[in-house]
This record gives sequence, structure tokens and C-alpha cells, in this order.
Amino acid sequence: MSAPTPFAPEVALITGADSGIGRATAVRLAEAGMDIGITWHSDEKGAEETAEEVRGQGRRAAVAQMDLTVLPAAADAVDELCRELGRIDVLVNNAGTGTMTPFLDLGLDDVRQVLDVDLVGPFLCGQKAARQMIRQGHGGRIVNVTSVHEHQPRVGAAPYCAAKGGLGLLTQVMALELAEHGITVNAVAPGEIATPMTGQEDTDVHTEQRHGVPLGRPGDAREVAAVIAFLAGPEASYVTGASWVVDGGMLRMGPQAGSHLTSDDWRRP
Repeated sequence: MSAPTPFAPEVALITGADSGIGRATAVRLAEAGMDIGITWHSDEKGAEETAEEVRGQGRRAAVAQMDLTVLPAAADAVDELCRELGRIDVLVNNAGTGTMTPFLDLGLDDVRQVLDVDLVGPFLCGQKAARQMIRQGHGGRIVNVTSVHEHQPRVGAAPYCAAKGGLGLLTQVMALELAEHGITVNAVAPGEIATPMTGQEDTDVHTEQRHGVPLGRPGDAREVAAVIAFLAGPEASYVTGASWVVDGGMLRMGPQAGSHLTSDDWRRP
């Protein structure tokens, strides 16, 4: 029996790569030798800065606007970037949004927006990427960036938790159905990461203290990118359908936090 041909990714597409985890992932995959497709929603300048960092690694970069509140049209950016770069071997569904609104105060429009961006958008982008990977015939990698709230809830984040939990189970179904095509599908579930989304852009995480996190600090976007890069590469060939938590041990603190909280502040977003 001959050994399978090693997976050798040439092109990766990362949604929401204008900053934070998306940018760190784009740079990390460029360092691994991939050309990079970059999507952005509102920060075109940030996307171009990411592209320049990718080119600084000697790789090609292509940029496209993607507004995942405009579906299904927004997912066409996947096809656009595939045409420009010639193929797609890796898709990282990173773009996301959320709310900090109590359940009883949520409006339907807000709920739909979060579900579209965080769940339906990755579903449609995943379909387009997988179809192209199947046509190419060399397998592929899809990584869905979820959150620790794929696994545990947070007050004030009902639609976000619903979407990320749904994306976690969607990842498992995709993994089952796409395995026969040599496409692996995994989730990466970050905890508190120093990014613009958490209001900590350019923060030195080693100077910040988080008593409720076993490692005692928030995470750096590059620490998440390192896990994504492993899952996107040839060494993760037998890994699929899993959720990789990158949270400094935060999720392990559930019962511990329950016994050590000293006020009711957690009841408010």
C-alpha cells in the first residue's frame, strides 16, 4: 500500500484578517510558505497593512471586502480570492462579531446580525471553499474560529454563544462529511485574547493580570495563530472534528470560580 501524498498547502484564505487573530494568522501562514487571501469588513487600511506584512514574508497577498451581514452575496469573496490566487488549500473562518446585551433587551435584528456573521457566514464560506478543494483533488483544511463560548455561556452574550455553539457543532458535521475528500475541519476556541475586539490592541499580555485565568494573563493573538497554523499544516493530517481551546485554562475554572466569587457583579454584562 503506497503512502498518501503529503498535504502541501499553497494558498490560505482568512476572513477578518485586517487585525487581531486574523492578521496574526495571515502572517504565520505566510511564514509557513503560503500565499494569503485576506477579507475585511470595515477596515480596508488594516487589511492592506496585513497584506504588506504577508508580502514582507515573500508571499503573495490578495484583499477583498466581505460584509457577512449581506448574505449570501458576501461569500462570493471566497470565489473572487480563489480566482486571483489560483486555488485554495486552507480556509480560516475568523470574522466575527458579538453583543453585550441582556437577553430580555435583545432585538431580532441584533440577533440575526450576530448569527449571520458568526454562523451562517462561515457555513456559506465553508461550502464555497470545500467545493473548490474537492475540484482541486488534493484535500484541504478548514479551521473555524469559535470561542470558549462554544463550550460555556456568558451573561449578555446570548446570540454570540448560540452562534459559536452552533459553529462548533457545524464543525463536527463538516468534519464527518468532508473527510472522504481529504478535507479536515477543526475549531479553535480562544479565551480572552488581546485584540481590538476586546479593546486590548497592542497590549503586552505579560504585563496584564487575570486572577481567574490559571496562566494569570490574557492571550496574545500569535498564540492562537500558532494553533491554527498547526491545524492548517501537513502535520495535522489525522486531526479532524475537534475543538482546540486556547484560553490559558479559563474553562477549567468553572466550579472554582463558582466557589470563589465574592459579589454579584457577574450578573451584569
